[in-house]
Amino acid sequence: MPSASENHGGCLCGAIRYRVTTPPMRVSFCHCRFCQKVTGTAYAVEPIFEESAFELLQGTPKSHDHVSEGSGKVITLHFCPDCGSPIRYTFERFAGVTGVMAGSFDDPNWFGWTEESAKHIFLSAARPETMIPTGLPVFVQHATTPDGAPLEPLSLERPTAVRDLNLSG
Repeated sequence: MPSASENHGGCLCGAIRYRVTTPPMRVSFCHCRFCQKVTGTAYAVEPIFEESAFELLQGTPKSHDHVSEGSGKVITLHFCPDCGSPIRYTFERFAGVTGVMAGSFDDPNWFGWTEESAKHIFLSAARPETMIPTGLPVFVQHATTPDGAPLEPLSLERPTAVRDLNLSG
């Protein structure tokens, strides 16, 4: 029987199966154009794990390398070669971690997040009608500079549509 922190997932057709063995270190809600294109939605919900916590159980994903416009570093998308379902990302910039697509989990609601463990990033690319809740840090671009220095988040006093945010600075 799986432990409380062990959770399984896979692709739409079932060719790819995986498990994670820990809760996520953090959760990113990424609104960048890359994540929009990968998911076909307004943003990606991406729990982040140590690479060692992710185990491929079945199948062999294909991968696609993409150079990030923000950092100039490679993001590798791992996806099912049969149905095309995106499974996870690995990052040149953040070696040793993997971002798993939340919707690929058998139970996409198994993990939680807090103000300290989650953030909305790349609001500069977000759809204007997207509502951003209070209680999580939000960033116009990434949460760090390309060299890793932390950036100051925006502060929201109430849930706000992206179109109503001042994203110029």
